Amino acid sequence: MVVPSPSPLADKAALRAELRARRRDYAASLAPDTRKALESDLAAALQPLLFGAKVIAAYQPMKDEISPLATLAEAEAMGKATALPAFAARDSRMTFRAGEASEAGPWGLLQPPLSAPPLQPDLVLIPLVGCDREGNRIGMGQGHYDRALEGLRETARLIGIGWDFQLLEVAIPADPWDQRLDAFASPAGLMEFART
Repeated sequence: MVVPSPSPLADKAALRAELRARRRDYAASLAPDTRKALESDLAAALQPLLFGAKVIAAYQPMKDEISPLATLAEAEAMGKATALPAFAARDSRMTFRAGEASEAGPWGLLQPPLSAPPLQPDLVLIPLVGCDREGNRIGMGQGHYDRALEGLRETARLIGIGWDFQLLEVAIPADPWDQRLDAFASPAGLMEFART
């Protein structure tokens, strides 16, 4: 009997589940002061990228995700425009919009009002579950970022951000629609990937 090779999708799903559990446990283990210090270290690692950018997009963090909000505050203090993801509905394409995250979005996170102007970022800080050293990213599995970033690939720097352990030594199987990252930033610093 021939046993088929495991599907890369199954491998990716198993890796996603493992990394989500690790991220959840790690974030739960952090004292509030420790977490704040780590997120300040992340902002320091990202600071050099802010100087050349005009519009910085980030995200409202979920409980386990490292927060980019200190970086967005620094960008605003530098006079940069900032944007956050917004959805009209759960199955709609994600857009980046100006303004405060003041309205409940369809995914249970606050987002800017849909009446806020859409912005075209040239630096995008992207949440992730994990990424490899080639810039392949595992997200939450819904494809929202891959679809939104497809049109930004040529004009924006795509930076994955996470806790240090989310940069993996193992290769992540990439699907044809996956958008590669240009770099990964964590409290430990910034690692840039070769662009192909």
